[in-house]
Amino acid sequence: MKKFFFQKILQKEGWLFNTKISIDKEGKIKEIQKNYQGADYEQLIPIAIPGIPNAHSHAFQYAMAGMTENHPYNSQSDFWSWRKNMYDFALNIDPDDFQNIATMLYSEMLSNGYTHVAEFHYLHHDKNGQSYSSLSEMGERILIAGKNAGIDVTLVPVFYNQGNFNTAFHKKQRRFINKNSDDYFKLIECSRSKCKLYNSNLGVGIHSIRAVKDFMITELIDFNQNKYPFHLHISEQLKEVEDCLNNYSLRPVEWLYSNFEVGENHHLVHATHLNKKEIKLITQNKSNVILCPTTEGNLADGFFKLKEFQENKGNWCLGSDSHIGLSPLEEIRLLDYGLRLQTNSRKTFYNNETANASHLVMNKIFFNGMKAMGIERKNYFEKECSLNFIEIDEKRPLIKSSENEDLLNTIFYTGDIRNIKSTYVKGLNRTEINKNIDLSKNYYQTIRKIKEKM
Repeated sequence: MKKFFFQKILQKEGWLFNTKISIDKEGKIKEIQKNYQGADYEQLIPIAIPGIPNAHSHAFQYAMAGMTENHPYNSQSDFWSWRKNMYDFALNIDPDDFQNIATMLYSEMLSNGYTHVAEFHYLHHDKNGQSYSSLSEMGERILIAGKNAGIDVTLVPVFYNQGNFNTAFHKKQRRFINKNSDDYFKLIECSRSKCKLYNSNLGVGIHSIRAVKDFMITELIDFNQNKYPFHLHISEQLKEVEDCLNNYSLRPVEWLYSNFEVGENHHLVHATHLNKKEIKLITQNKSNVILCPTTEGNLADGFFKLKEFQENKGNWCLGSDSHIGLSPLEEIRLLDYGLRLQTNSRKTFYNNETANASHLVMNKIFFNGMKAMGIERKNYFEKECSLNFIEIDEKRPLIKSSENEDLLNTIFYTGDIRNIKSTYVKGLNRTEINKNIDLSKNYYQTIRKIKEKM
């Protein structure tokens, strides 16, 4: 067993001091000793916080970051024009490209403190829209990338059947499409076996309510029986809300909850445009919303109604989505400061249990984020769970001078990647390991090849 000694480590109840944690060869925690006074350990960690789950990722879009920021004077530039560029990019990625991009991305995620990622995956087929000989060829490339970079992965193969409400799919969407529910279930079964092979988790989901026929949602809910976390995009753009009203005479969240049993195992991505009734439907049914503030800002989605959602004790966590930003700290601050600018109040994160904003945020993003991965947790560090943590650089000036009661706020509100010394997954220093692996060479070659074809 490997033994760590933490001078300060964050648990749900707050900071623990002088804590010894022992792990087995798989990196699972076997023993946690508080107030340890001995010297039987191999590694000393001055300050540690739990690794952060990233509950929503489109890995291939990482390679697009920065490529869609040219806005000619007389052109339209919005989510829908961005989406056209994304489709063009997706049509030029082969399995090796996909693996190289995802490996580079996951290594960068680790550097920023993410230790588990839910990959919302819909790039299923080849460039002609035909299935690979292995239905989950592209999904397996995600799992290989996760293994090579050292991040935990929950693979969420996504059901995509049509282009919009009662509208055939566009030819540029052909790589995403499953022709019917049985076709999708076969993909899930193949993905399940691959996840087992790579010791990864599995999720299910639909791209959005506009991307499948209504009866397909019933078929998927019946198929899943709440066994795996269910993910979907919803209410991201105003046009999506308007199209839903035109087709179903109800807003997206209202229609979803009126027609299906949606509960704690359902994870709604973005949910940007909600009214009060929809907020109550989500919160009363204890569903989880996955917020991706940097992507939502970059794509001009709009502001999530965080104030009203929190007043109704809603569950939420974070994702980096298109990866225009990769820091969970940046996601948190953008979410917070966006609300402060709207309300002229600095009191964004609060409840009856704590006035410490960052402790409240950590509870939200960790426990709800892990639930989105298909993992129930009661504490940040538990016996029989993997030892995943972020080592904070105790020598940074603001960290070094911070009192314990302010330390997590200092990390969250004043920090960037320079505050992270290393990120550990299963007790391994993935930051150090990945420095010694030349991931960039394959990535740069991949990007050059894709750009030449576009």
